[in-house]
Amino acid sequence: MGNVTSGPKTRVLIADDEENQRAGLAKMIESWGFAVETAADGQEAFEKLNQMPVHVLVTDLMMPRMDGFELLKRLAAQGDGPAAIVLTAFGNIETAVQTTHDLGAFWFFEKPIQPSALKVLIERAATQSRLAEETERLQRQLTYKGVLVDLVGVCAPMQQVFSLIRQVAPSKAAVFVCGESGTGKELVARAVHHLSPRRSGPFVAINCAALPETLMESELFGHERGAFTGAVERRAGCFELAQNGTLLLDELGEMPVGTQAKLLRVLEDSCVRRLGGKTELAVDVRVIASTNKVLEDALHKGELREDLYYRLNVFQIALPPLRQREGDLPLLTETLIEMLNRKHETRVVDVHRDVVDQFARYTWPGNVRELRNVLERAVILAGEGTITAHHLPRDFGAPAGARPAQHVVESDAVRLPVGTTVSEAERSLIQLTLQHTKNNKTRAAEILGISLKTLFNKLKEYGAAEAEAGSGA
Repeated sequence: MGNVTSGPKTRVLIADDEENQRAGLAKMIESWGFAVETAADGQEAFEKLNQMPVHVLVTDLMMPRMDGFELLKRLAAQGDGPAAIVLTAFGNIETAVQTTHDLGAFWFFEKPIQPSALKVLIERAATQSRLAEETERLQRQLTYKGVLVDLVGVCAPMQQVFSLIRQVAPSKAAVFVCGESGTGKELVARAVHHLSPRRSGPFVAINCAALPETLMESELFGHERGAFTGAVERRAGCFELAQNGTLLLDELGEMPVGTQAKLLRVLEDSCVRRLGGKTELAVDVRVIASTNKVLEDALHKGELREDLYYRLNVFQIALPPLRQREGDLPLLTETLIEMLNRKHETRVVDVHRDVVDQFARYTWPGNVRELRNVLERAVILAGEGTITAHHLPRDFGAPAGARPAQHVVESDAVRLPVGTTVSEAERSLIQLTLQHTKNNKTRAAEILGISLKTLFNKLKEYGAAEAEAGSGA
């Protein structure tokens, strides 16, 4: 493997309190084509890391002022440190696990070092840093264009949400996502997971509102065989399934208060005990909670325990409703249509101006979820080309309960009041089918299950009736 020298030189920072060791390492690494900086301890290394771009950190563990452990802890807390290779003369398996896993080091290397192996490690670490930089750059570009992972938005409130996600994602902090139903709370949770160091781990979501109280604890904590009637085998809970990843507790306010107390214990101890189990299992899981309730109201009503709220509400992200996202509708509509075209293998390209105006006037009580549902229906009906008002639900935008007094041909259904004759119903169905096929009579006849000749005869009959009615008037 060749060393990473494309573009600006890869910069390596060596932190070691032994001057001879530091100088020897610097000379050797420079001979491999890397730019090298040195620091006599962790404090000096930390200062230099905040002053210049560094791709790889090679650090000793035992140093004065600030040791390697503290240096790595501070870099992990910042979330933007370089790939770190740890060198130590006091290596053991516990130290290796702590530095490479708990503190996020790239690799553990016991002195005396093997130059060839160190060179390979630096090259790999540099490649990882370059890829992380490129990912960060591309993500920033997408954010400026109104996209962050699966979230879309150019308005100021959504850009603020993007900023909060990017700040909290690299940390280990718990996150509380608030917002009305349909605003995209799970998408925020997935974005935090995707941009975090846990992205390679599992993302597990549990809907607390969808589970009965009798099953909630089993889903969360798991159970042993025979723990209760029907427990015929051991089952891992959500915490175990999300090990080294992220767990979303969706609609936390719907969780029974008794279960909330047990959840708090798990969060504080980082240990879980399956129902019917005798031992506790250590878990390393980042928890994100969400709710569509007003948190103050939920606390006041006793639906959410205060101690659990304060344990989870370390970092809160509030999602704005769609009616407050001025300017986002066009981008959301375009993005959703592209996604729905892939899903349904359709070829819809745009939305008629009348539909755009209707969307802008509507308040969207169901938020982005409602917009997606409306567009999915319209994409399926249109098939290709342009979505028009005919492809929207018949009562879209109308006040609740408002219904026309007579039967009207919709884009995908015919509403017929009692008293409609069979011939009138037949005519409405034919007109509906012709609208759907954009007046393709051959296709309409196939859908209706009649011959093309029969369809023409029916249309001729309707035309004659209209002409007769016109002359009679």
